[in-house]
Amino acid sequence: MFLIPISIDKNSVISDIVKRDYRTASVFNKYNIDFCCGGKWTLGIICETRGLDYTTLYNELENAVRTIQVPNSLRFAEWDVDFLTEYIVKIHHQYLKDFLPLIRDHLNHFVEDHKKKYPELEEVLKQFNFLYKDIFPHLQQEEEIIFPYIRQIAHAYDSKESYASLLVRTLRKPVEEVMKHEHDSISKVLHNLRIKTNNYAPPEDSCVSHQVAFSRLKELDNDLMQHVFLENDILFPKAIFMEKELTRKE
Repeated sequence: MFLIPISIDKNSVISDIVKRDYRTASVFNKYNIDFCCGGKWTLGIICETRGLDYTTLYNELENAVRTIQVPNSLRFAEWDVDFLTEYIVKIHHQYLKDFLPLIRDHLNHFVEDHKKKYPELEEVLKQFNFLYKDIFPHLQQEEEIIFPYIRQIAHAYDSKESYASLLVRTLRKPVEEVMKHEHDSISKVLHNLRIKTNNYAPPEDSCVSHQVAFSRLKELDNDLMQHVFLENDILFPKAIFMEKELTRKE
């Protein structure tokens, strides 16, 4: 779904709001408001019949459609290791922790209701579940083992003290494991998802839930690709270079 600025008021139809910006689906899910085939009511009528505060719901929808874009011109390679690892954790790891469960719940309900009409959706769900199962141990390993060690290496390298080389252990093996195994596994799942979803393009006769599911998967794909790029192309090579330098000086 192409995101364009949308105007929301009491006369806006629920399904139309979600069609114009899939991110509003999370707000309607929160209040158990049907936005698919039965989402033909206006926002004002829904609030009146459900006893919901219109201002509260409106503000949550406005927050949902707010777009924050990271400029492509950011010089990630020039960031210091502390800031880069913190950025990855606060932005990319937190995104996965917050939204993977929401995507999973939506996919489970959506596929169950639509698999007879679109049998290929079962494979989409299967591929997503592969990713879901593997991603959280991966995040934990990075946050508790790999990233703290990389920061330690960076501090040792920057300090240029005589004892710095004593802090060096063999980072190459876990980094190689992450880069060659876990990140390759993520890339493989995303490749399969793109094929099974026609690059996240829902069929012409698809319902709003179908469009929301594929839009959420596309957003996940985009975020993971930047996440993997920051680690494989910038962070890990920096760490390996510094480790080699400290080992050479030892």
